[in-house]
Amino acid sequence: MPTRLTEVAAELVPPRAFDAACRMVVDYLADTVPMGVWAVSRVVGRRQTMLVTADRTYGLRPGAEVAWSTSLCRTMSLGSTPRVVPDTALVPDLAEAVDAQARDAVRVGAYVGTPVLQPDGSLFGTVVGLNPDPLPETYLAHETLLDLLSSLLSSVLEADSTAVETARALERAVSDAETDPLTGLLNRRGWQRWMEREEDRFRRFGDPAAVVMFDLDGLKTVNDTEGHDAGDRYLRRTARTLLGAVRTGDPLARLGGDEFGLVASVGADDAARLADRLQAVLADADVPCSVGAAPFRVDGGFAQALADADAAMYANKRARKTAGAVHAGVAGVHEPAVEVTPAH
Repeated sequence: MPTRLTEVAAELVPPRAFDAACRMVVDYLADTVPMGVWAVSRVVGRRQTMLVTADRTYGLRPGAEVAWSTSLCRTMSLGSTPRVVPDTALVPDLAEAVDAQARDAVRVGAYVGTPVLQPDGSLFGTVVGLNPDPLPETYLAHETLLDLLSSLLSSVLEADSTAVETARALERAVSDAETDPLTGLLNRRGWQRWMEREEDRFRRFGDPAAVVMFDLDGLKTVNDTEGHDAGDRYLRRTARTLLGAVRTGDPLARLGGDEFGLVASVGADDAARLADRLQAVLADADVPCSVGAAPFRVDGGFAQALADADAAMYANKRARKTAGAVHAGVAGVHEPAVEVTPAH
């Protein structure tokens, strides 16, 4: 006779999603170890982005960025400054980072931080707490708790990442209804469904991404002068050229007519270089086009990135008509909140 499964109250079921686990951790810390703000951050390139926050003092919201070069978490993750600092004025190696934050009107009198690791052991981000004023030395006793919570988040991150990659592998078997028959790329329906599926995943992990839009210059001329068969070859050459120039697994779509789209796994700092490179690669393949790019941000999502990239592409088209060869259009890229030249 089969054994009946024991029922468990919903609030006792552990979270499977990384963002839900982060929310539980920062809310717990905000209640039990009060500080001006608790957050879980993601570190990519030069930027540290807040994914989840519990803020009482600074107004720090998800999507806020600081420069990694002057983050208090950078020296902590390198092991050169402590994970728990009740009074930042007593740790000289934090002086530059504290001063940089102060220039951005963020006073940091106490700091707590511990790393969250990727499955391969590299740095994903941090659990971080900031307070405007120094705190009692008794806060040193919380270091073990912080290490435990960050270790648990690393474990949830690994499990959630594995589940996401498994789901993505299944989704790559795209149905014919989502594929452009001429180029073999995603069509507009497949592109939109990909963004709908991936929106929550990119927000959850803060993964770097940029939307890149392409509008071909010469398709109408080719169709009018050489016929539609030549136009089809022109489109297939565009698809082959882009497929050879982008990272495997990055979704590439023909959105209709002479318009193509890409979601590239690059951060905001690399979006402009990528757009310029792809514009040059297509020009070398005798497929000149206008290009626009914009980064995905956790506070704007794909809808904002797509709108920004589309606007940048049309701005690039206008600029190319009036100024000739110019850089590809890029929108929504800004410097992190704090960036100073490191002291030598």
